[in-house]
Amino acid sequence: MKLYLDTGNIEEIREVAALGVLDGVTTNPTLIAREGKDFTQVIREIVGILKATGKEFTVSAEVTDLHADKMVEQGRALAAIDPHVVVKVPLIPEGIAAVHRLSREGIRTNVTLCFSTNQALLAAKAGAFIVSPFVGRLDDIGEQGLGLIRDIRRVFDNYHFTTQILTASIRHPLHVTEAALAGSDIATIPKQVFMKLFHHPLTEQGNEKFLRDWRAYEEQLRRGTQHGGAQ
Repeated sequence: MKLYLDTGNIEEIREVAALGVLDGVTTNPTLIAREGKDFTQVIREIVGILKATGKEFTVSAEVTDLHADKMVEQGRALAAIDPHVVVKVPLIPEGIAAVHRLSREGIRTNVTLCFSTNQALLAAKAGAFIVSPFVGRLDDIGEQGLGLIRDIRRVFDNYHFTTQILTASIRHPLHVTEAALAGSDIATIPKQVFMKLFHHPLTEQGNEKFLRDWRAYEEQLRRGTQHGGAQ
């Protein structure tokens, strides 16, 4: 499963990309607005950071209109920034029409704000490169977000759709585990959750013990050397 960072913050992307495990970035108008920078500049900076890793990647950048013609126009402009840019489009009728048109032009799309299997099916039928179900928001209203990932995976496998499933709205590390078990192609993760993927109390306790034992061994050697020198 590919791991993406869900952010518009350049420093967060730089920090996680340096770990060598990042496969892409997703952004949205809210995340970009928080940075207070020019939209195109931010996307170019993100692309530059990920190119330096030498890994295959994509960067999802979202349209900001609700009419198909405008979405297509914006999508063309976003795709022109760099070949690694994937155009995010909302899962509404106008958005699906735009996805169909963009896909026929060879422009890859990420259909976002997916909350049902039927919606994912429509995105795949329209030619979406990626569809993004939001599991955390479904959990918030008492539904099983990860159940949706399993259902979409089954449908896509049944009919051999090549649209990738991107698990979004991830709230905690267990969402990442469950997404991987459910067959999600991608998980996009906030930075604070991403860093928690490293943590396990037994790893931390074991590392502390190894270092403590090594320091004790070095101290023993030091005292032995001093004692030998005194003789």
